Amino acid sequence: MNKTQLQVEAIHNGTVIDHIPAGQGIRILQLFGLVQNRERITVGLNLPSKALGAKDIIKVENVRLSSAQANQLALFAPEATVNLIEDFEVVEKLQLHLPEQVEGVFACPNGNCISHREPVSSKFRVRAVRGQVMFRCRYCEKSFQRDMMTA
Repeated sequence: MNKTQLQVEAIHNGTVIDHIPAGQGIRILQLFGLVQNRERITVGLNLPSKALGAKDIIKVENVRLSSAQANQLALFAPEATVNLIEDFEVVEKLQLHLPEQVEGVFACPNGNCISHREPVSSKFRVRAVRGQVMFRCRYCEKSFQRDMMTA
Protein backbone atom coordinates (compact mmCIF):
# COMPACT_ATOMS: atom_id res chain seq x y z
CA MET A 1 0.00 0.00 0.00
CA ASN A 2 1.42 3.42 -0.90
CA LYS A 3 1.55 6.30 1.59
CA THR A 4 -1.45 8.15 0.13
CA GLN A 5 -3.82 5.18 0.07
CA LEU A 6 -6.58 5.17 2.70
CA GLN A 7 -6.84 2.15 4.99
CA VAL A 8 -10.57 2.79 5.43
CA GLU A 9 -12.58 3.71 2.32
CA ALA A 10 -13.73 7.33 1.84
CA ILE A 11 -17.44 8.15 2.08
CA HIS A 12 -19.53 10.29 -0.28
CA ASN A 13 -21.72 11.99 2.36
CA GLY A 14 -21.94 11.54 6.11
CA THR A 15 -19.80 11.71 9.23
CA VAL A 16 -16.25 10.61 9.99
CA ILE A 17 -15.27 10.16 13.63
CA ASP A 18 -11.47 9.92 13.72
CA HIS A 19 -8.79 9.69 16.41
CA ILE A 20 -10.91 7.50 18.69
CA PRO A 21 -8.71 5.78 21.30
CA ALA A 22 -8.06 2.19 20.19
CA GLY A 23 -10.69 -0.17 21.56
CA GLN A 24 -13.41 2.49 21.97
CA GLY A 25 -14.85 2.36 18.43
CA ILE A 26 -17.26 -0.52 19.00
CA ARG A 27 -18.44 0.99 22.28
CA ILE A 28 -19.16 4.31 20.56
CA LEU A 29 -21.11 2.51 17.81
CA GLN A 30 -23.28 0.86 20.46
CA LEU A 31 -23.76 3.87 22.72
CA PHE A 32 -24.75 6.16 19.87
CA GLY A 33 -27.03 3.55 18.29
CA LEU A 34 -25.26 3.92 14.97
CA VAL A 35 -25.73 0.26 14.06
CA GLN A 36 -29.54 0.60 14.28
CA ASN A 37 -29.78 2.78 11.19
CA ARG A 38 -29.73 1.20 7.74
CA GLU A 39 -26.81 3.25 6.42
CA ARG A 40 -23.40 1.86 5.56
CA ILE A 41 -20.87 2.05 8.39
CA THR A 42 -17.15 1.52 7.91
CA VAL A 43 -15.08 0.86 11.02
CA GLY A 44 -11.31 0.71 11.34
CA LEU A 45 -9.93 -0.72 14.56
CA ASN A 46 -6.38 -0.47 15.92
CA LEU A 47 -5.13 1.56 12.97
CA PRO A 48 -1.67 3.14 13.22
CA SER A 49 -1.64 6.69 14.59
CA LYS A 50 1.32 8.99 15.16
CA ALA A 51 -0.47 10.82 17.99
CA LEU A 52 -2.14 7.88 19.74
CA GLY A 53 -0.02 4.91 18.69
CA ALA A 54 -3.22 3.14 17.63
CA LYS A 55 -6.68 4.51 16.93
CA ASP A 56 -10.17 3.57 15.80
CA ILE A 57 -12.16 5.35 13.10
CA ILE A 58 -15.88 5.28 12.25
CA LYS A 59 -17.37 6.44 8.94
CA VAL A 60 -21.17 6.61 8.66
CA GLU A 61 -22.79 7.26 5.28
CA ASN A 62 -25.69 9.74 5.07
CA VAL A 63 -25.72 10.52 8.81
CA ARG A 64 -24.72 13.89 10.26
CA LEU A 65 -23.87 14.08 13.94
CA SER A 66 -25.21 17.18 15.63
CA SER A 67 -23.04 19.38 17.84
CA ALA A 68 -24.82 17.94 20.90
CA GLN A 69 -23.99 14.38 19.80
CA ALA A 70 -20.39 15.39 19.13
CA ASN A 71 -20.19 16.83 22.63
CA GLN A 72 -21.43 13.55 24.11
CA LEU A 73 -18.69 11.84 22.12
CA ALA A 74 -16.19 13.95 24.09
CA LEU A 75 -17.14 11.91 27.18
CA PHE A 76 -15.64 8.77 25.60
CA ALA A 77 -13.05 10.13 23.19
CA PRO A 78 -12.07 13.71 24.13
CA GLU A 79 -9.35 13.87 21.46
CA ALA A 80 -11.60 12.58 18.66
CA THR A 81 -12.34 14.66 15.59
CA VAL A 82 -15.73 14.78 13.87
CA ASN A 83 -15.78 15.71 10.19
CA LEU A 84 -18.95 16.22 8.17
CA ILE A 85 -18.54 15.07 4.58
CA GLU A 86 -20.31 16.15 1.37
CA ASP A 87 -19.24 14.91 -2.07
CA PHE A 88 -16.14 13.27 -0.55
CA GLU A 89 -14.97 16.62 0.91
CA VAL A 90 -14.83 17.81 4.53
CA VAL A 91 -17.35 20.65 4.76
CA GLU A 92 -17.32 21.11 8.53
CA LYS A 93 -15.20 20.06 11.49
CA LEU A 94 -17.15 19.88 14.74
CA GLN A 95 -15.34 21.04 17.85
CA LEU A 96 -15.80 18.71 20.81
CA HIS A 97 -16.70 20.20 24.17
CA LEU A 98 -17.72 18.33 27.28
CA PRO A 99 -21.47 18.71 27.82
CA GLU A 100 -22.48 20.42 31.06
CA GLN A 101 -24.71 17.48 31.94
CA VAL A 102 -25.71 14.06 30.67
CA GLU A 103 -29.00 12.29 31.23
CA GLY A 104 -29.78 8.62 30.83
CA VAL A 105 -26.35 7.68 29.45
CA PHE A 106 -24.67 6.24 32.55
CA ALA A 107 -25.82 4.42 35.68
CA CYS A 108 -24.73 5.94 38.98
CA PRO A 109 -21.89 3.86 40.49
CA ASN A 110 -23.28 4.51 43.99
CA GLY A 111 -25.39 1.44 44.77
CA ASN A 112 -27.33 3.43 47.39
CA CYS A 113 -28.35 6.15 44.91
CA ILE A 114 -32.10 6.66 44.56
CA SER A 115 -31.73 6.42 40.76
CA HIS A 116 -31.43 2.63 41.16
CA ARG A 117 -34.74 2.25 43.03
CA GLU A 118 -36.96 4.98 41.61
CA PRO A 119 -38.24 5.38 38.04
CA VAL A 120 -35.98 8.35 37.28
CA SER A 121 -33.42 8.85 34.55
CA SER A 122 -29.83 9.20 35.75
CA LYS A 123 -28.46 12.75 35.57
CA PHE A 124 -24.90 13.93 36.03
CA ARG A 125 -23.12 17.28 35.90
CA VAL A 126 -19.89 16.95 33.93
CA ARG A 127 -16.65 18.77 34.73
CA ALA A 128 -13.02 18.50 33.76
CA VAL A 129 -10.83 18.58 36.87
CA ARG A 130 -7.05 18.49 36.37
CA GLY A 131 -7.42 16.66 33.06
CA GLN A 132 -9.92 14.12 34.45
CA VAL A 133 -13.57 14.02 33.41
CA MET A 134 -15.68 13.99 36.57
CA PHE A 135 -19.39 13.23 36.94
CA ARG A 136 -21.52 14.47 39.86
CA CYS A 137 -24.82 12.65 40.35
CA ARG A 138 -27.84 14.92 40.63
CA TYR A 139 -29.50 12.63 43.16
CA CYS A 140 -26.82 11.37 45.56
CA GLU A 141 -24.42 14.27 44.84
CA LYS A 142 -21.37 11.99 44.79
CA SER A 143 -18.62 12.57 42.21
CA PHE A 144 -17.05 9.87 40.05
CA GLN A 145 -14.20 9.64 37.55
CA ARG A 146 -14.99 8.65 33.96
CA ASP A 147 -13.52 5.15 34.32
CA MET A 148 -16.02 4.37 37.12
CA MET A 149 -19.04 5.09 34.92
CA THR A 150 -20.96 2.33 33.14
CA ALA A 151 -23.76 2.55 30.62
